[in-house]
Amino acid sequence: MRQNSEQKTGHENQSRFAQQMKKGILDMLVLKLLMREEKYGYQLISELKEKSGGMIVLKEGTLYPILYRLEDDRLICSRWSEPRGREVSRKYYGITEKGERAVREMYELWSGFCDIIGRMMSEK
Repeated sequence: MRQNSEQKTGHENQSRFAQQMKKGILDMLVLKLLMREEKYGYQLISELKEKSGGMIVLKEGTLYPILYRLEDDRLICSRWSEPRGREVSRKYYGITEKGERAVREMYELWSGFCDIIGRMMSEK
């Protein structure tokens, strides 16, 4: 019985740590996806899931506050599409020049963190 509770606690900790780490990189990943072309929310959710091999699965309630914050910070901009036929209008997001600079800075910082963490974790 004790082993099951320890396994459950370990799984809960792993899940909590994964959530915390994801929060720190979502802005960078969203900006990176927008560097190629404009995308609407569901496209971003799908691509994050696909490109991460299912490790990063967002709900709309997580993504849209990120998009609104990035837009408020002028790192992205948005526009509504014109509906065609039965297609509904969609809000597309694109990266700004400020956003492109920011994503490069974020990645440089992230790379530095990864190097430091790798060195520290490999110490005996």
